[in-house]
Amino acid sequence: MCGIAGIYNLSKRPVNITQVKSMSDSLRHRGPDDEGYVLLNSNNGDHKELSGNDSIRELKFENIMSLDDKHRFDLAFGHRRLSIIDLSSLAHQPMSNADKSLWIVHNGEIYNYVELREDLEDLGHTFKSKSDTEVVLHAYQEWGVDCLQKFNGMWAFAIWDVKRKMLFCSRDRLGIKSFYYIFDGDRLVFASEIKSLLECGAERKPNDRIIYDYLACGLQDHTDETFFDGIKQLKPAYYLLIENGELKVERYWNIKVNDEIRSKNGNYSGFYNLFEESIKLRLRSDVPVGTCLSGGLDSSSIVCITNKFVDKGRQKTFSSCFDNKRFDEREYIEEVIERTGADKNYIFPSGEAFLEEIEDLIYHQDEPFGSLSIYAQWNVMRKASETVKVLLDGQGGDELLAGYLEYYASFLKTLIFKKDFRVIKELICFLILHPKSAYELFLKMRMREKRKGMLSSEFASKYKDRDVKYTEDLATKLLNDLTRDKLPALLHYEDRNSMAFSIEARVPFLDFKLVEYVAKLPLDKKLKNGMTKVILREVMKGILPEKIRKRKDKMGFVTPEDVWMKTVLKDWVMDILLSESFRKRKYWDADKVLKEFEDVWTGKKKYTSDLWRYINMELWMRRFVDDRCDIS
Repeated sequence: MCGIAGIYNLSKRPVNITQVKSMSDSLRHRGPDDEGYVLLNSNNGDHKELSGNDSIRELKFENIMSLDDKHRFDLAFGHRRLSIIDLSSLAHQPMSNADKSLWIVHNGEIYNYVELREDLEDLGHTFKSKSDTEVVLHAYQEWGVDCLQKFNGMWAFAIWDVKRKMLFCSRDRLGIKSFYYIFDGDRLVFASEIKSLLECGAERKPNDRIIYDYLACGLQDHTDETFFDGIKQLKPAYYLLIENGELKVERYWNIKVNDEIRSKNGNYSGFYNLFEESIKLRLRSDVPVGTCLSGGLDSSSIVCITNKFVDKGRQKTFSSCFDNKRFDEREYIEEVIERTGADKNYIFPSGEAFLEEIEDLIYHQDEPFGSLSIYAQWNVMRKASETVKVLLDGQGGDELLAGYLEYYASFLKTLIFKKDFRVIKELICFLILHPKSAYELFLKMRMREKRKGMLSSEFASKYKDRDVKYTEDLATKLLNDLTRDKLPALLHYEDRNSMAFSIEARVPFLDFKLVEYVAKLPLDKKLKNGMTKVILREVMKGILPEKIRKRKDKMGFVTPEDVWMKTVLKDWVMDILLSESFRKRKYWDADKVLKEFEDVWTGKKKYTSDLWRYINMELWMRRFVDDRCDIS
């Protein structure tokens, strides 16, 4: 897991050395173990490898800061390394093949690198290191762009092909790893995080289209646009090529969710086999591996299966807990600990600590986030960094297996549309099992529409055609949430929270083979008789504690956001709402936003996280647009 950055001047002018170094420095948290650079002449293939102050000592390259801008290199790669596989200097990046005709910077892990290496050796390839990055390089050398079909993992990389004079960049199928870029026809600049692009003069201009999507619809990371106008992200399952002065972006993987309702008699054990294999692959590491444990179905399943592959008592789990019982899951976490004998590590986030850390959280996320729930994950990552460098997490299970109760609305619509009389049974089961949740879902939908009214009339009128219509059937909703509406934002949080503390987060539910298998399952293997994640519950019988396997509620890593907003955060929020900058923003009607918060504080209305988005938007503007480091 690492940080990558690069500049390619198509005009052939020399790259700015200071900018390259600043871009790399801004990513140091992603890879504090090593630092490296290569400068390339795209015309004749000349190159120069350089080091930095964090480079492995045995590397004897010239320091990048000793070089001035009087050179003839128009392409530069920078790399910050978090050493996970092959900790030696042989895995240093940027990395080249034997004849220096290919160069790569790579962020992520290719979990099936052992098997791919064997295949490539059979084809005549030789390797100098034990790293997965070298396997990526040789895979491209052997199969070209089609190498992407061979990889099982998470990645964002850039390869310079000296012979073809072509830049090849790619991002993994689900977008677990990030890749941002700017292209103006004359220059391409790319990096793992947006803050790195800001180091090379990227304009800090807010993207009003994405701001509307965020404030009005709660969407993030749903397109290739970002909150910064002109800065794009390479979308999941896409690759980017620059050849002969032209940029081309193409999709290399797609998926379709089966809309059949009823399962046929058959053997669905393939799910468990793929799930177990996914976890086993993600335990490959040359450094300690831990697991996140919220007490929910997904993380508990990962911990219980992981226990099959590690010595008893050696597995370390990390959990966010609260003294407030409404938000605490220790009764479920302790069930898993008792079953597995794993080592437990508890962290207790507080509203007071959140106030002290909000600046760091906003800085590391780069873009506004949906709620304060990510602060729980932030604390878990920090705690884990004290003892491990890799964490397995349950991200993606909900979108893949229909884990949110709101999916039942789409399921009922699907049953009605297909004239399936089970709709009556499913509705009754849902209301019996989740009476409170059904009411809360209805209330949340009404509140979401009402609070759009807090936008300024001019801003809302300009972008109202971007509103999302929540009317899709279940198969369509699952696909959209997996590829666009939900999961991409959650993976954004996962990546930034983990990398802020130099932790590599791995997500077994998003193994592409498992994703493809689940997508083909009929819908009643996901939702049935008022229950979610049906197939996971089926295959985990006897492995997962029954108290968890039969859980009807869902929490995950949450924070007492509504409680904090009414107590410890109240004065802080009020100061923001009354500030001159908040009241002058063109995006909202400040008086209406203030009134909504006052209604929450007086108990007239229920707090929901869509109110947080207005606060977060203001803080983001101060930090990244107004360029005020102090956002208090």
